[in-house]
Formats: sequence, structure tokens, C-alpha cells
Amino acid sequence: MADSSPKSSRRTPPQVPENPFILVDGSSYLFRAFYAPPHLTNSSGEPTGAIYGVVNMLRSLLKKYKPSHMAVVFDAKGKTFRNEIYDEYKAHRPPMPEDLRQQIEPLHKIVKALGLPLLCIDNVEADDVIGTLAQQAGDEGRFTLISTGDKDMAQLVNDHVMLINTMTDTLLDYDGVIEKYGVKPEQIIDFLSLMGDSSDGIPGMPKVGEKTALAMLQGVESIDAMLANPDALAELDFRGAKTMPAKLREHKDILLMSRELATIKLDVELTTKPDELTIGPANRDELIELYKQCEFRRWLAEVLEEGPVTNQASQQTDDTPVSHEHYETVTDKKSFEAWKTALEKASSYAFDTETTSLNYMEAELVGLSFAIKPGHACYIPVGHDYPGAPEQLDRDWVLAQLKPLLESTSAKVIGQNLKYDSHILRRYGIRLGAIHNDTMLASYVYNSVGSRHDMDSLSLQYLGHKPIGFEDIAGKGAKQLTFNQIGLEQAAPYAAEDADVTLRLHNKLWKVVSAEQALLNVLTKIELPLLPVLVDMEQRGVQIDAPLLARQSHEIAKELQQLEKAAYDIAGEEFNLGSPKQLQTILFEKLQLPIRKKTPKGAPSTAEDVLQELALDYPLPDVIMRHRGLSKLKSTYTDKLPKMVNPRTNRIHTSYHQAVTATGRLSSSDPNLQNIPIRTEAGRRVRQAFTAPAGYKILAIDYSQIELRIMAHLSQDPALVEAFSKGRDIHKATASEVFGVPLDHVSSEQRRRAKAVNFGLIYGMSAFGLARQLDIPRHEAQDYVDKYFDRFPGVLKYMEDTRSQAKRDGYVETIYGRRLQLPEIKSQNGMRRKGAERAAINAPMQGTAADIIKRAMIAVAKYLNENVHAQEVWMIMQVHDELVFEVREDKVAEYQQKLVEIMEQAAELKVPLIAEAGVGNNWDEAH
Repeated sequence: MADSSPKSSRRTPPQVPENPFILVDGSSYLFRAFYAPPHLTNSSGEPTGAIYGVVNMLRSLLKKYKPSHMAVVFDAKGKTFRNEIYDEYKAHRPPMPEDLRQQIEPLHKIVKALGLPLLCIDNVEADDVIGTLAQQAGDEGRFTLISTGDKDMAQLVNDHVMLINTMTDTLLDYDGVIEKYGVKPEQIIDFLSLMGDSSDGIPGMPKVGEKTALAMLQGVESIDAMLANPDALAELDFRGAKTMPAKLREHKDILLMSRELATIKLDVELTTKPDELTIGPANRDELIELYKQCEFRRWLAEVLEEGPVTNQASQQTDDTPVSHEHYETVTDKKSFEAWKTALEKASSYAFDTETTSLNYMEAELVGLSFAIKPGHACYIPVGHDYPGAPEQLDRDWVLAQLKPLLESTSAKVIGQNLKYDSHILRRYGIRLGAIHNDTMLASYVYNSVGSRHDMDSLSLQYLGHKPIGFEDIAGKGAKQLTFNQIGLEQAAPYAAEDADVTLRLHNKLWKVVSAEQALLNVLTKIELPLLPVLVDMEQRGVQIDAPLLARQSHEIAKELQQLEKAAYDIAGEEFNLGSPKQLQTILFEKLQLPIRKKTPKGAPSTAEDVLQELALDYPLPDVIMRHRGLSKLKSTYTDKLPKMVNPRTNRIHTSYHQAVTATGRLSSSDPNLQNIPIRTEAGRRVRQAFTAPAGYKILAIDYSQIELRIMAHLSQDPALVEAFSKGRDIHKATASEVFGVPLDHVSSEQRRRAKAVNFGLIYGMSAFGLARQLDIPRHEAQDYVDKYFDRFPGVLKYMEDTRSQAKRDGYVETIYGRRLQLPEIKSQNGMRRKGAERAAINAPMQGTAADIIKRAMIAVAKYLNENVHAQEVWMIMQVHDELVFEVREDKVAEYQQKLVEIMEQAAELKVPLIAEAGVGNNWDEAH
């Protein structure tokens, strides 16, 4: 609401007295939280964002004001007394979105479980209940703080009542109402009555808006005074003042009815008085179950930190609560032998390592932990070297004793992120043998988008247990200890608990994954066998040319300076190209470029997609994008890669992540190999720095158009299958069909447009998106899409069937049974539902492509292990649909043919799977 009164920054901010009586407008906050980001859902697809918003606000109030008395008030279902006064009251409001309705009951349950009184009174609104309680509290001399975002409540403000908008943390006292609205609290009712409220269906005076209503009330104190002397309005200085007396007389009845509708009742019959609305103790068991259901993990962890829950909750989370009672610290050979014998006899066991670093190439082993059954675990310290550390078993002796067990080919080992533990063992000459299960991968296969897959998150979700945090025993920041510096009395329970929790997680996750044979196959035939393959690749690493990268950094710095100068020339002034705020000012205020999108806070967006669109018509956005791309390339790769060279191997060692992307694709970090641009010259120059050692070549083998081939396989469209089966250029073949010209008459522009259609459709692109990409009218893009589906009807049927199946099941699958859960496929929010539908179409293709290259990596590794002489060929990188090898120069032809053959046989599709190879002295040359 605009404020025509001068604002004073000198006014003393209002202060809330101690121990206020707090009344929360639950309905107001519920709606506000629903429409504000983040739009959360749990792994079952149930919306939780509004619940999170309201509960977060309640927690903030409780923490800041520490009230002893409080009530959270919601509107009751059905009509109120105001509907009897005026049939149209709130009649034109759209029905409550289903996504919001679903959140009311669980929110009410959480409010009650927090120990907060909840009120919901028939035939009146939450405002009336709040107004009545505030009036009663004032009569008793008690101060009331009303938490609301609703301007109507300003009428309740007085010496005993203040408003707080908890979402913005702003307080309104008596003077604050005058400052914000330009009228006194006692004038708010008349203010609302005069201008009406379209959202509530309060009619108000015809053609009286906010400014006019303000001028009327500032000139004549109230509606009663106006009605007593209408002609006084004609003397005021506002537009239409002369005709206002007649209008007032004509619409008197509407105005008085509007006032009745806008007035908050202060005399609702309530069975509860303010002093009875005390905050009670929280129901921990109930909160645990509700927070688990909503997947509010941080709050769940807080509740669990208070100690063991009741037996009932324990039974729901695991057979026995996690307890340290039967954990053992093994520091003598007799105890060690007993555990070793038990491990050898066990059908399976959980295993974990404790080390000095998260960097697998630098970390040294500090200890090992094992668990055979829930609640029984041990920690074997071998490297704690702080002053006064107790005597421990010799590390080399322990590892020599355990080597046959750990290297056994019978699948007994269970772990959490065993790829890391495998690296640690490799450093000491042990190759971890057959893996029975990795709980991180099991969770990922079960539901890739359901949660994070780290042990602490999984423990909260599946066991209702918050494990000891590393920072709890090691401290934080610069003074954080490494594990070898932590006292055994703290280190041992932490380490043993890791193994215990991992074993318990295995018991839960193995059960749910095994219930679906397809999921079990993905886990046991793709993800677990891939794990040691990735270890081999990461251990090998890749050679880079650091001097070349230094030269590239220098060249990029020059290019960045040139781009900055070009940007300054276009803008007519210097500014920080990396500052979104300054960029907003230059683009949208100074240059007056059209605003395409806004940020959540309402500012013009300068995001990549916005700049791409603007760059079609304006020069500066194009310069900014080029500057951004080069800056990122310089900071992420040309400057950083040389610093990442391991001094022991003189190579860089990335980390591949199996449990990050939603679709099953691998990602990588330190460095991120997936993000090196391939379409820009600067990006290709970076790839030139990935080199082969002397006497070797880089061999890169890339799947050709794999996702389009998978689309042909899944859709079984005859024309698409035929084009691939006959080895035609698929984009040219598509252009021939869409544009109705012979194959050999297809122009390069027609092929380019057909390529955009091919790839756009598999990513769920609309005609609008295609029009933007090709810079053509929307109707022309729609014509391309229509012709495509007319020529390839199998593709359209596949898309329609996939959408229907996704809505029915809540997930889609790859050819090999990997599932992508789509929690928002039934969302009432159109944008989120459309996004889920696009994902439903693309995920089976992208996920199947991920499965195929993983299967290829497993097959390649098997071949190399069984047939290749040492030092002849290594698989060193996996990026998108490509595998990269280091091959001895005189063996390139031999291995190229065999490796291409293995990759092409990694899947049986209805169309040929083609892998294309290139060879060079560096990665760019091999492309």
C-alpha cells in the first residue's frame, strides 16, 4: 500500500515488552508461505513448502520472544456471519489450490505437537478470534503481539497491541500504522470501507481508491463525520471532491455495509480465555513422525538431539535404538583376533575407515570400524598420534591381518560411500573385494531425488537417529582437528557408530530395493560393479600441461579486458560486469532494455537465459555473456587446474559421483570435467591441456546421438528406426520429412532447424522455446512440431503414453529399470507440473544413456583386466557420452577397434548403437 505521508527514519523503533501474549494469524501466513519460495515436496510428492514456511515463522517467534501464552488461529471451513450480511463477500476468490489444501492437516498436527494452542472457530474468521482475544488481554492489562501480514489487523493496534510481520520481521505500533498507512489505527476500518477490498469482496465507495480515501480521512476524521456533514468533503483538495457529497449520499448504504464487513469483531463467544492459552510441552514422538513425513531433516535432528524417544517411536524406526553400550575399542591383539574371527564367519559386515583428509589421494588411515549386527561395533585405531595417545595396534600389522578378509571375492562388505574407503585401502596395497552393498548407492537407486544420500541424512530418514557429528568431536573452522588428533574416548564411539548405522541402513535399504527386481538389478549389475572401475580411473588420473594453461590464462585475461572495454563503450560508463545489481541498473534503467523476467525479490533478472534472449537484439548482453563464460573458464580451469596437480603422481585426480544427478548420469568435481565447454574455442583450448604422456596417445570414443537412438528404440517409430538403421544423417532425414524435400536437397539451414527440433523434443521443449532458439515466429515453430509429429507419429504416442504413465505411477523408468521419481507430476501448480512432464519424457532417454555408458565402462574394465598387458591402456575419463583412454602409441589401432566394439555392444537397441573414435596427442585433438 502506498504511503503519502512523509517517513521519518529518526523515530525510535518500537520495542516489544517482555513475555508478550502472541496471537498468530495462521491462515494469513499459510497462504503467504504457499506462494513464496521454496516450493518444497517430500519424496512421496506431497507438498510441504507452506508447512515449512509457517512452522519456520512460529519457531522464529518462539525463539525471539519466548512467550508463555500464545495461540495460532486459523479460519474454520465454511461461510461466516459476513456472508449473511453480503452474499458476494469473498465469493469471487478462486478455490483453494489442492497443493495448499493438502498441507492444512499436517500443519495443524505440527502446531499441536509443538505444544501450541490452536484455535479454529465456526462462523467467524481468524481475525475476529484474534481481535476478541487481544481485546480481552488488553482489558486484563496484558500486552498482545499479533503476528500477521494482513493490513486489516492494523485496526487493532493500540497501547496494548502491536503487529509483527514475522516474514519481514517488521513491527507496527500506533505511530507505525500512521507512518505506513497515513491514517490512525482507529481510522483503518473507515479507510478500508471507503476504498473497498476486491480480494475480500468488500465493495467500498465506487471509484474511491487508496489516495482518495486517504485524502477524505485526513480532511474529515471518519465516515460518521462525513455522513453528518457530506458537504465538508467538497472543500477538500483532491480530484473529484466537488462531486463527493452527492456520491456519499447515493452510496451511503453500500459504505455502511462495507464498514460492517471490514470491522473485526471483538466479542466472539470463546470458551478459552487468554490466560488459559499456555504453551505446553512438545510431543516429541509426534514431532519426530511428522518431521520425518515432511522430511524436515534439520528440525528432526534437533528433536532427536534431546535424547532417546519412546519405545513406540523406536519400534517405528528400527528394532533397537542406536546405543553405544556395546561398542568396543580394539587396542590389543586378543580383542583384534576375536573380531577378525567373527568377521570371517559373518555372512556380511559393515566397514568404514577414518582418515586424516577427505582428499582420497592425500588421506592417511587413522582407524577402521566394523559392525556385524546392530548395536555391536568396534573401532580399531591405528594412527592417533596426539600427545598422550594410548598405545595402538601397528597399522601395517592390522592391514596385513585384514587383507585376505577385505580382498575376499565373496560379497560380504557393506559400506557408505565405499569408493572413498577403497581409495584409502589402495594406498596400503589392498584392493577391496566383492562389495555386497553401498548404502549411499542403494538409497540413490531407490529414489534418486528423495533425499540427500549421505549417512547422516539417511540415518535421520530411515532410522530416526542423529549420528554424532564430525564437528561435535573435531571442532569447526581453522582450529578443527584432523581425526588423528582426536582423543580415542571421542573418536571410538563416533567411528563405531558409523559402522553400526551403516549396517542398520543396509538392513532397511536392501529390503526396499530387493522388493523390486529391476531396482535390485540396477544396484547389483550397474552401480556396485561400477564402483571399483571409478576407483581405478580416479587413481590413474590424467596428465595436464600446466605451462599451456598458464599461457591460456594470460590470453583470457587480455580478452576479458577487451570485453570490459567494449561493455563500457556500449554502456557509456564503467561498471562491475560481475555485479548483478550494477548490471540491472545499466541494462534496465540506463539502456531501458525490456525486462524479461524478475527475481523472487522483484528485481529484473540478469540470469543466463534472460541475457541469451536479450542478446538476439542488443549488443551488451552478448558481451556480458562472453565475459561471464571466459571468467568462469579462467577461474575454474586455466587458473585452477595447475594447482590441482598431485605432487606424488604429477597428474590431476577428479572425483566421480554416482549419487548426485537425478537421472543416473555421473558427475565429477575437483575438477568438474563435465562443464568444460566444447562448443567454444576457449573451451576446446582447455581440452588441449589434457595431454598424453610420451609414447602414448589420447583415444576418445563417443556415442553418436545416443539419446535420439534411444528415442527411436523407445518410441519404435518406423520412420525414425529406418533412418538410423540405414545409417542416414538423422537431422538431414528429419529435415527431409518435416520440410518435404528429397534427402539430397536438404539445405544446411533446414538441417540446422531439424536438429533443433530433434533435440528440443527429447528435452520437452515447447513450440515457444523452439521459436526462441531458432529466432522464428511461434506459429512457424509450431508448424515444424506439428509436421514432425505427423511424420513421426510413434514419437508423439511415446510422449503421450509416458506422460500418462508418469501421472499414474509417479515415476518413469529407463530400459534397465532405473527409476526417476517425479514428485511434482500431479502438482496443482501448472509450471511445476509441466516441468515434471518434461522430465518424464527426457529422463528415460538420459537415464538409459547413463546406464549404457556405465555398462560399457564395466565391460571395458573387465576386458582390460583380463586381457591387457600392464602399461598399455588405461581408461582415464568419462564425460557425458564419451570415454577417454591413454593408449600406448604402437597399440592404438588394436585397442581402438576392440574398445569401440565393446562400447557398441553395451546395449541391444532396435537401432544400431554407434561409437565414434578419435586419436590425438591431447583430448581436443582426439575429438
